[in-house]
Amino acid sequence: MIILYGFGSGFGLPEISPFVTKTEVQLKMAGLLYRKERARPTASPKGQLPFIEDDGEVIADSTFIRAHLEGKYGFDFDAPLSLQDRAQAWAFERMIEHHLYWAMVGARWVDPENFAKGPAHLFDAAPEHLREKLREDAQFRVAENYLLSGLGRHAPDEDVDLAARSLLALSVRLGDKPYLMGDSPCGTDATAFGALAGILTPFFDSQLRERADRFENLAAYVDRMMLQYFPEFSWKSQREAA
Repeated sequence: MIILYGFGSGFGLPEISPFVTKTEVQLKMAGLLYRKERARPTASPKGQLPFIEDDGEVIADSTFIRAHLEGKYGFDFDAPLSLQDRAQAWAFERMIEHHLYWAMVGARWVDPENFAKGPAHLFDAAPEHLREKLREDAQFRVAENYLLSGLGRHAPDEDVDLAARSLLALSVRLGDKPYLMGDSPCGTDATAFGALAGILTPFFDSQLRERADRFENLAAYVDRMMLQYFPEFSWKSQREAA
């Protein structure tokens, strides 16, 4: 059985990391049996989550995990798509993972109130005398990476404006279709769902979440995907209570 290593539930989500969510949804899409276990990023060969163990083979990074699943199990996540649509799906995935993701990181890690409410608690199990230093170091490293991503070089309003343009692109691509590229889910739906759910979770208050909420088709899309792939999770009730 495949073992998927992730952070686990938190922040009003079935999984904290959008990248782990992406892999978990793709495992469900492929109908593959798996067991999920918590792990720290340091346990991964690439120092990040997710990673999987499959018959003794360890594969890290969600994109390479997808390639492994397609190669070993013969499941084509983009089977319904034309060559042109496959190219567009890849471009949208890059936009999500290299632009929208960092906007979400800024909202979670750089905003002091959201950091104290959410990511700071990732270190609650650390020894008390090290806890605050670990929190400060982690926040500093993430803020540095946020700066290097490019978004962190702008004022908070400006980075949200840029992220909103990516949200608009996703909203236009989705339109009134059930899935991003058409009537059937594809691999990029797992990526889009993970990022959008991470932005829309009512656990955090942010300008980014407020802007995302304005795209009614994206919010409805996340509701549908959550019900389809995590039916046991009380997502809609949280959103309605917010």
